[in-house]
Amino acid sequence: MSFKTFLHSAAVITAFVHPATAADLMSFWDSPVKGGNVFNAAPKEEAYFRALVDTGATWVRLTFSKWEGQERDFLIGDADDYDSLIPEDLAVLRAELDAAHAVGLKVVIAPLTLPGSRWSQQNGGEFDDRLWEDSAYQDQAAQFWADLATALKDHPAIAAYNILNEPAPEKMAGGVENGSDQALHDWQNAQAGGTRDLTAFYDKVIAGIREVDLLTPVMVDGGWFANPRSLAAWPRALSDDRVLYAFHMYEPYAATSAPNMKRDVPLRYPGVVTEYAGGEESWNRQAVASHIGAAFNWAEQQGLPPTRVVAAEFGCMRRWADCGKYLTDVMDAVEERGGHWAFYSFREDEWEGMDYELPTSVAPGQFYWLTEEGKDANLPRDGELMDLLRDRMRS
Repeated sequence: MSFKTFLHSAAVITAFVHPATAADLMSFWDSPVKGGNVFNAAPKEEAYFRALVDTGATWVRLTFSKWEGQERDFLIGDADDYDSLIPEDLAVLRAELDAAHAVGLKVVIAPLTLPGSRWSQQNGGEFDDRLWEDSAYQDQAAQFWADLATALKDHPAIAAYNILNEPAPEKMAGGVENGSDQALHDWQNAQAGGTRDLTAFYDKVIAGIREVDLLTPVMVDGGWFANPRSLAAWPRALSDDRVLYAFHMYEPYAATSAPNMKRDVPLRYPGVVTEYAGGEESWNRQAVASHIGAAFNWAEQQGLPPTRVVAAEFGCMRRWADCGKYLTDVMDAVEERGGHWAFYSFREDEWEGMDYELPTSVAPGQFYWLTEEGKDANLPRDGELMDLLRDRMRS
């Protein structure tokens, strides 16, 4: 019997003979929770997660897709042709979950890669559109998630399965990210039932998960890289009733992102003007709240409570002069609507841009040099931005 067949058979028996043993964690999400993203290039030990929980975080959104595995794509094996989970990689992932659980953190698993959709940074910088072109890859993705749910559904750290980080079925098919609300709705309606219909894809994947795991919550990102306006263009909520709807918040991206720091005079917040919704937007506290509010307004229209909405990523460059003001306005907007949030990111081991523990005095070159020399423990971690986040997580 293959490893894949064994896992599937065992899960069916477990899910239906002993349903009470499955993780029933929807209650974890019944009131707002705050945490951080863990997007590291290598697994971490318990001390790392202890440092995160000491900030006040109660949950993490964790990806394994950057880790070096036994084959090309960690855990999946080969995103060009998924067959079964790689047992050795699964053991590494379980050890990471054990480390988080040891300090009391809940974990949302969030792949960057699925069959037919390899993360662009591991794909020669090219966006991999095959998942949205070919239903065979969607079948493979559903099987991958059924296999993974089989393996992890009883792990006490698991709080949800986040199907795919920042999907963008619109990107290669005529969608306009900053189009008008009507344009977003029209594009979505035109895809109904097809391979680029994100709601249909999620329904398929969740159905596969529910064959082996009846209870663990599922988290889904909206389209256009988890844009709240793209989520708001969905004609309906998903058919499963244990779903959390996620968005990411980096708008105005022209100001919050790394390229802004290379300008002679970086764009400032509030006041930066960007293309938005078929026109222009002058970004301030009200504009941030309005953009974020699109997800909450949609959830309300679907009869969903605000605790089904998650700001699963948000952030800005730590050395940007307006980062603290921006983070405050984002957190205020989410909390005023009653949703969950997770900042990006905590002590990322290969990038310092949004490591808020680092003070602005730490230049990027200093981070990379110390990291490459194995001396990253010597980095000062008294940044004021983490003080800001810590105060909010502990409140």
